[in-house]
Amino acid sequence: MSAAGSSNPEYVVARVRARRGSLFGDEEYRKLTRMGPAEIARFMEESSYGAEINALGSRHGGVDLIEYALNRNLAEQFDAILDWSEGSLYDLIARYLRKFDAWNVKTVIRGVYTDADQSAVEVDLIRAGEFDDRRIRRLLEADSVDGVIEVLEDTIYGEPLREAYAEFEETDVLVPLENAVDRAFYERLLSGLGGDEPTRQYEAFLKAEVDFRNATNALRLARSGADIDPAAYFIEGGDLFTRSSLARLAQNLDELVEYIGDSQYGDELGPALRELEEADSLIAFEHAIDAALLAYGDRLGTIHPVSVTPVISYILAKERETENIRAIARGKEAGLSPDEIESELVIT
Repeated sequence: MSAAGSSNPEYVVARVRARRGSLFGDEEYRKLTRMGPAEIARFMEESSYGAEINALGSRHGGVDLIEYALNRNLAEQFDAILDWSEGSLYDLIARYLRKFDAWNVKTVIRGVYTDADQSAVEVDLIRAGEFDDRRIRRLLEADSVDGVIEVLEDTIYGEPLREAYAEFEETDVLVPLENAVDRAFYERLLSGLGGDEPTRQYEAFLKAEVDFRNATNALRLARSGADIDPAAYFIEGGDLFTRSSLARLAQNLDELVEYIGDSQYGDELGPALRELEEADSLIAFEHAIDAALLAYGDRLGTIHPVSVTPVISYILAKERETENIRAIARGKEAGLSPDEIESELVIT
């Protein structure tokens, strides 16, 4: 894997499109919602997850087997994309895949905070970012939040987490730490992207991702009524909010919903906003945001078919497939009905 030399989007996009065709669709999800965990694992064995199910089947079973297979397959898929990529394309993809480093950092911190077993934390890790096995192992072995931060001192997360640690100690809530991780990731993600038209379109997609994250955080705050400074949740880089507008709008749910509905995202999020008003369903809104981001990525991929955007669109779609299968497996384990499970899925 190298960021040196010329870029090769034609080759990578062709490989990615071939893999996109093997992703699960509505019919497969409907079948899975009517299976138990063992049946789901057997179904996956006959799909693109077969190698992982076979490799892990002797050590794990049930939902654990499904989870480990999903995460290993995701990491291997994305490692392959990086192996194919060269030059600036490699850099753009690699910086986006660091989202899984951020996910893993937050997962480990939550595990330490709740005193979860190391194995329970490890099953939720996705080794698709920049962190190597040695750093992941050191994170899992940390027995305190301060220990986690120490492992990350030489990364982009070290200084922001150290700065947020005092507030965490004072409040005993994870919000300052999780915000520090998200801000560090998005700041790096949006810096120095370049100026050609496909890259500007990709930057617009990333800004939308930041906007959607800020919108979700604002809605959560508006509904909670908690005495928390909304500005502490703000992530720089989007176009929809400023720090002051987010703080103001988060105080009034009706005004916030109207503001989002009147924005450039109104068409994509309008139905979900109406459901939020009528049924008070923040989960449905969050699912709609995920679907809108997937659709936005797909649209950009057709505008610039030989660029980074079709690759990022596939990464999002593959990540969503993983989350859907995981939601089905966990839902079956919890005894949910097929209809209840389907309501948890994001399908475009």
